[in-house]
Parts: sequence; C-alpha cells; structure tokens
Amino acid sequence: MHPNAALIDTFYTAFARRDAEAMVSCYAPDARFSDPVFVGLEGKEVFAMWRMLSVRANDLSLTFRDVSADDATGHAHWEARYVFSKTGRRIHNVIDASFVFSQGKIARHEDRFDLWRWAGMALGLPGKLLGWTPMLQSKLRAEARRGLDAYMNEK
Repeated sequence: MHPNAALIDTFYTAFARRDAEAMVSCYAPDARFSDPVFVGLEGKEVFAMWRMLSVRANDLSLTFRDVSADDATGHAHWEARYVFSKTGRRIHNVIDASFVFSQGKIARHEDRFDLWRWAGMALGLPGKLLGWTPMLQSKLRAEARRGLDAYMNEK
C-alpha cells in the first residue's frame, strides 16, 4: 500500500472512532478543505471542523472503500450514517473524496456529495423541494459557518 493510501486509511479509521486528534494529525498545518457545505476552509478551520463534527456526531457509523493514492494525489469513497442534530433526522451521506499530498500529509481535501439529497434527508419535505435552490444551499452554508465560528470561539 502506498504511504499516502495508508494515510487516507488512517484518517478514515480515526474518523470512524471519532478520534479528531488522530484525524487532524493527518493534515499539513496549512491544509485546505472544501465540501458542498463547508466551503474553502483553511488550516485551523479544517481542524476545528473535524473536532466539532467528531464531538457532535450522533450515532455516527462510517465506512470507506476504494482508497487509492500515489505520491501527489489520492481518492476514496466513504459513507456516513448519523442523526442530524438540528432535526433528529437520519442521514446516509455518500461521499467521494479527493486529496492532494505534500510532505506525507494531506494538503488539500475535497469531499463531493449531493447537497440536494442531503438536504432532503436532513430537512425532510422542505429540503426535498428546495434543496436544489441556491437560496437554500446558501442558507445551509451560512448556518454551518456560524456553527463552526461559534465552536472555534468556544475553544
């Protein structure tokens, strides 16, 4: 197994245990992260996001597969099942991740998933009907950003 594939494996194994510190140790200090909700996070924001999600995850179950990597890039497929804390609704999120590595650490990490599908699970009928709209997607991003900022201010 390539060392960067092993790093991805270490990351998701730690995530499945909700071990945020082990997850954070996989990243470069100036790492960047982006997904459909948390867009354009850098450095400390990335680390705070994983710490926050690990602490707040209700009934998290995580599986991952199809890990591949070379000296520069990597990919993985992962799925998370959990309860969305704001609504109490069950989520099954299906995610494809891509990575860029630098000096044996994750320098860039991008997760891709269907935000409309996620909104439908998280919000019920309003998410199913409006989850595709830029207005609702912007609202979800703004709420996530406020939550991350509040978490960072607590620490």
